[in-house]
Amino acid sequence: MGKLKFLSMLIIVLLGIYYFYGDEFQQSGITGVSNEIKDDVQSIIEHPQLHAIIDTINQEFQLLRGRIENLGEENKDTKMTDVEKPDLSVPSSQTFSIYNIELGDTKAEVENEIGNAKRNSLNEYGVDWYTYHENYQNFVMVAYNANQQVAGLYTNQNLLTSTNGLTIGSERNNVRSALGDPIDGIRKGFTYYQTQNNEEYDTFLIDQNYVTIFYDLHQGETVTAVQIISADLESEKAGFFADPSDQLRQGFESQLFDLTNAARVVHGKRVLAWTESVKETARHHSEDMASNNYFSHTNLDGETPFDRLTSDGIDYRMAGENLAAGQSSSIFAHEGLMNSLGHRKNILKGDYHSLAVGVAFGSDARPFYTENFITP
Repeated sequence: MGKLKFLSMLIIVLLGIYYFYGDEFQQSGITGVSNEIKDDVQSIIEHPQLHAIIDTINQEFQLLRGRIENLGEENKDTKMTDVEKPDLSVPSSQTFSIYNIELGDTKAEVENEIGNAKRNSLNEYGVDWYTYHENYQNFVMVAYNANQQVAGLYTNQNLLTSTNGLTIGSERNNVRSALGDPIDGIRKGFTYYQTQNNEEYDTFLIDQNYVTIFYDLHQGETVTAVQIISADLESEKAGFFADPSDQLRQGFESQLFDLTNAARVVHGKRVLAWTESVKETARHHSEDMASNNYFSHTNLDGETPFDRLTSDGIDYRMAGENLAAGQSSSIFAHEGLMNSLGHRKNILKGDYHSLAVGVAFGSDARPFYTENFITP
């Protein structure tokens, strides 16, 4: 039975060869057919379209192999130990509280309840954001005034309580029903700065505090984050943009890194590591955009983000880049990026392992932000 199958296959092959090379066989015999077949095979191998297909298959294979190699690590990293959620109470003296913290509380009271900050870094108000979290769970940022009282709060996690029932996840219509119309600007000296209330956020003046409520446009225009700044702290900021400094640049970089990880945790993604060498690549691109007044992933020399990483000696199997410019802080930059689908995809991509952020300021103090995500 096996021999019969083999003979049948052999006959089919010979008939196929004769169909394509019968004329050559009659003119030059077996030798001519053999040479003709070799020439045809060679022309197929050298065809440029075939090379492109082979390159694409090879790239996809390398990516698949990397994912398989890291499958165990990926599962381990994304399965974080859940941190106990705090018991949240309705605020006693303000309309809103975050992590049971209200503006006016003392730093000692805050840290007695939630422990010491993981880091502190300069913000646009001339004071530090103190960042509290447990592996980016229960994430809150707190700013203190000169009297060590809470003057600013921010969270993008489910830590918000209010006297009117608004929480993270509330719909925009419910926010405006409860709080009324947002303000249209803030006066600083003789200048009236218009607040850019749009689909992405609203700013309200409540309890002599500026409350900015950010919405997730990709999850039903629901509340995704809240920033509360006291009127006194807001008045310390002279203009729309803060005065540039190296300390502020480092602050914006650290804050954008922390905000990204806090958002990833909400969506069940691994916490990204900081890569110092990649920070230089990100900073250089922000500096280049700020100095030469352009905004693009491709620089004026035609280099892409991948070209820049390679030129700086960064090894990677996967990489992505997010850019933002003109936002007054890392908080506004981050919330804007989360509402842009392509940037959001990078922020929440489970395959990335690390992130670095580079910030630079233009001649008008406008910040430029570059995020570089990589998987080594």
